[in-house]
Amino acid sequence: MTRQFRAIAVQPRWAAPHFFTARAFRAWLRSQLEAARPHLAPDRPNLVVLTELNGLPLVLRGAGWAAWLGTFERAAAALFLVRLPGALAVLMRERVSPVRALQLAGSAGNTRLYLETCRDLAREYGVYLCCGSAPMPRYALGQGGKEVRRAPGVLTNQSVLFGPQGDLIGVADKVHLTPAEEAGGVDLSPGELSELRVFPTPVGDLGVAISLDAFRADVIGRLEAGGCTVLLQPDANAAPWTALEGLPPDPGNVRDQPVAWLESSWTATTHGKSIRYAVNPMVVGNLLDLTFDGQSAITGRGEDAPEPRSYALTEPRPGFIALAPWVAEGAPDELRALGQHLAANSGHPRENAYREDLLWADLHLPESRVPMPEPTPHEQALRALLAGTARYPAARPAAQGWALLSLGMATLLLRRHKKWGR
Repeated sequence: MTRQFRAIAVQPRWAAPHFFTARAFRAWLRSQLEAARPHLAPDRPNLVVLTELNGLPLVLRGAGWAAWLGTFERAAAALFLVRLPGALAVLMRERVSPVRALQLAGSAGNTRLYLETCRDLAREYGVYLCCGSAPMPRYALGQGGKEVRRAPGVLTNQSVLFGPQGDLIGVADKVHLTPAEEAGGVDLSPGELSELRVFPTPVGDLGVAISLDAFRADVIGRLEAGGCTVLLQPDANAAPWTALEGLPPDPGNVRDQPVAWLESSWTATTHGKSIRYAVNPMVVGNLLDLTFDGQSAITGRGEDAPEPRSYALTEPRPGFIALAPWVAEGAPDELRALGQHLAANSGHPRENAYREDLLWADLHLPESRVPMPEPTPHEQALRALLAGTARYPAARPAAQGWALLSLGMATLLLRRHKKWGR
């Protein structure tokens, strides 16, 4: 029996205020499902795929003032001071960096907000939802299944899949981290290649390769060996789209960003084995001092999309079933200059004038032959949390003296920032 379904990729533009409060975050994610609503097919299952790290800026929740500092590095330093009791305890107990300690100290509340928001949206809109991804701990059930335990020091870039009834289908960690995700940046933990699995659903045998993972042969090979037919590539490309890039393991291989992107989803579908389709949504927008840009795409085999087209700065070719236009067309030098004008702190009139978009395509596959994988201890713990049958360990209240000292230090930092500027 043939599976017929609709795939939707949402390309949003984010901004720091979307993460200042729980209400703002829910509204921002809901706006993406609302954008998808007119395109949901009434006669077949729908798959909606959101973008990478759309939960990372939740570190700003409850502290919108930190955005005044202008850079993520300064904001993180100020937040560490304000949240010193909890963050310092994690830093000393789990021997992690300050930036990872800051994220882990607030992980219980932010994880709950992220998961419950995504679950509720999947249920409300009746879709299969790839939530994008967020930095989250790894959990396991303890104390008779009534409480979850967090793996000490672990914080991975995780993508979560929900079904249309709000049921958690599975979780995938990012295996290959970019330099900005490693110790010099937000300091995440790499996932384990051996834990990547394929999830059979009415919208395809889903395999997740978060951003850089979709460029890596070991990840694509493992997903193909598991029978993946639909590759999900949530993305947050932290650079101007028309800039040059050179990433590990071959930093000397410098080329235009769009040329590099042809090595991910497009190659997996046009030159691979089992993967028939790929959905690659990309977030755009300047977030404090960080720049995010790209072109979202839904790719397939050449015969699925014979019309030649491609990313900016690349030659047209078959394989793009749907493709978001970039903000402009023109000569390569003009596009490279425009990419810099759009970037954070450029001061140009077109700064942050990125294009929001949404792509959809009706796809079909033969009946699945992939078995549903056994849930991991982490997935079991998340299901228990969402069902309300397990809880987070009780947080230790901060001493009043510590809290007052932290607030005072942050106030001094803010005053210094206002006096001397950025």
